Amino acid sequence: MPPVWAAPVGPAVRRDLCTDCGISRTADPGRCGHACQFLKPDYPAMEQAVHGRARDPERPDELFFGPFRRMLRAALKEPRPGAQWTGIVTRLGERLLETGAVDAVLAMAPDPDDMWRPRPVLVTRPDGMAQCRGMRMGYAPLLALLEPAHRQGFRRLAVVGIPCQVYALRALEQELGFERLYVIGTPCSDNTTTERFHEFLALLADDPSTITYLEFRADYHVELRFSDGRHKRIPFLMLPLSKLPRDFFPLTCRTCVDYTNVLADITVGYMGGEGEQWLLVRNARGEEILDLLGDEVRLAPPGTGGKRRAPVKGFMKNTERAAGGLPVRGTPDFLRPLVGWLMPRIGPRGLEFARARLEMKAIETVLHLRRERPKRLRHMVPRHVWDLVAPYGLTPGEGER
Repeated sequence: MPPVWAAPVGPAVRRDLCTDCGISRTADPGRCGHACQFLKPDYPAMEQAVHGRARDPERPDELFFGPFRRMLRAALKEPRPGAQWTGIVTRLGERLLETGAVDAVLAMAPDPDDMWRPRPVLVTRPDGMAQCRGMRMGYAPLLALLEPAHRQGFRRLAVVGIPCQVYALRALEQELGFERLYVIGTPCSDNTTTERFHEFLALLADDPSTITYLEFRADYHVELRFSDGRHKRIPFLMLPLSKLPRDFFPLTCRTCVDYTNVLADITVGYMGGEGEQWLLVRNARGEEILDLLGDEVRLAPPGTGGKRRAPVKGFMKNTERAAGGLPVRGTPDFLRPLVGWLMPRIGPRGLEFARARLEMKAIETVLHLRRERPKRLRHMVPRHVWDLVAPYGLTPGEGER
């Protein structure tokens, strides 16, 4: 078998509020009914099953980020070229394969015809992980490869996935037949189709086909890299978001309640990293995964700074207008450079930035469901999301909880 193997998968079954995690493409698509994050998610029960306990609102930051043992700011001492940050996820996959902890890693690689389109693959040798470096944008049926992996005789598997994929994986874990699963989660909130993402790239540069890297950074900038070696940083406030169609982000992503991938063994992201990566080690298996890096990784406590309440309230006002079909009020053009300069200096930073993003996502979930799927509110919104929006005056109405 080659170091990276992409098995053919069947067609998707059309669903409402679906991100095509891959379960509908398996031999039993009916399992979507009890595996889907967008139907009747039960986060307390799932957190208990995966981590041995549900999130504890009395523990610092668990209301926001879910159960965890440790939160860390992290960076590989020798960053991997071509990685999105320093390459921690790539290196974790390599180490799991090098040590024989797993038979394969299920992850995303770029489609041969479009570097931005994600394609699920099974990586069977450490050198194959290099093909999975970097960000992809778009839906990809990751979990459709679980059955091919099992047929190949793989019994110990690592899975690198986004929250909607990981929720379904955990919901079905006991019936999948694997001896051991290691789950490395990456945060996610706003996905879209690869075709729509190309529309966004075309608004950012005159030569979008030469963009090789894009990252939304915690310093309120988007970083672009180009094939000729150029770099470009665009303040969030200067992004041409008003030019995007209203349905650029689908309702699934506007109503997702799991930004931080709470059912992973370890979450690897950037929001609380202040320019480095941000790790949430959630359980004993997560500790085991991180230990594989040894002294290759530099670890430190995460920092925090600034105040989130004003930016979150401003986001809520704009979201209320957008959900009601009104134009979003942006910062006046003449003030944008000044505000863009100020935000990295006085805006929420580190963990405060991450808390702000979680509250924004919770507000977005409630407002958009109320507008577009009001009957779904009582099933899709967990209690902790209502707790996150309560300080901003959003409370459940009759039949919403």
